[in-house]
Amino acid sequence: MTSKVTYLGDLRTSSVHIESGAEILSDAPKDNHGKGEAFSPTDTVANALGSCMLSIMGIKARDLQVDLIGSTVEITKIMQSEPRRIAKIVADVQMIVEADEKTRTILERAAMTCPVFLSLHPDIEKVVTFTWK
Repeated sequence: MTSKVTYLGDLRTSSVHIESGAEILSDAPKDNHGKGEAFSPTDTVANALGSCMLSIMGIKARDLQVDLIGSTVEITKIMQSEPRRIAKIVADVQMIVEADEKTRTILERAAMTCPVFLSLHPDIEKVVTFTWK
């Protein structure tokens, strides 16, 4: 088992990661009858893309002896209404490291092959930009 999700009422859930005990709260968004006081389930999906991209880049960067600490991904999730689903995820990757063209290409390709990127439905438009120091 990976996690256990418990419904807390008022359209809120608690997700506990079995191995670590870490908890994530989620709320339905305000535009879908919720309070919007935490990540919505679809926010979590979009956020997972940015987290996965940086993690996979970090693995490759370690091999290349490049330090990515402080690099960020700004995620924008765009919903559609019929049917209600994620239509588009925009990921703006801000790299704080100076790198030559070869290293940039290797790291960017790594990001675009992260498991979340490859697992998202092909109908979800993914727009990824990289800005290097």
